[in-house]
Amino acid sequence: MGTISKNFDYREFEQSDTAKRLGIINVIGTSEIRDGIKALVLDVLQPLRDAWGEPLHVNSGYRCQKLNEAVGGVATSQHCKGEAADIACAEPAKLAQLAYDLGLPYDQMILYPTFVHFSHKLNGAQRKQILYNKTYGGEKVVD
Repeated sequence: MGTISKNFDYREFEQSDTAKRLGIINVIGTSEIRDGIKALVLDVLQPLRDAWGEPLHVNSGYRCQKLNEAVGGVATSQHCKGEAADIACAEPAKLAQLAYDLGLPYDQMILYPTFVHFSHKLNGAQRKQILYNKTYGGEKVVD
C-alpha cells in the first residue's frame, strides 16, 4: 500500500512481533481500515512527529481480530478499525503533553509506562479523552 506521509507507511501498521510468533497474517484488508490509518497519521501522528523532532515508533498499529484476541485487546478496540496506534517512547508524559498542547484531534490518548496509545475516529466527534493505564505511574498531562 505504500507511504502515508513523509515519516509513516502502511507496512509499519501491520508489523507485529506477536503476529509473527503466532503465525497470524495481519494485513490491512479494507479501504475503510486504510482510510482510518491514513486519517490517524495525517491528523495526529505526523503533526506530532514534526513537533517532536525525532522518529516515533509504532509499537502496535492495525490489529486483525485474531491478533487483537491474542494480545488481549478489547473486542471494540479501535486498533481493529485502523483508528489507533501505540507509539513507543522513552518519555510518554512529554509526548502526551505535546499532543495536548498542539491541540491534536485525538479521540483517546492513554498513557502507559513505555508508550502512548493514540486513537482518532474516522467518522464522528473526537472525545479528547486522556486516560492512564493502571501500570502508569508517571506525570499527568496538565492543561
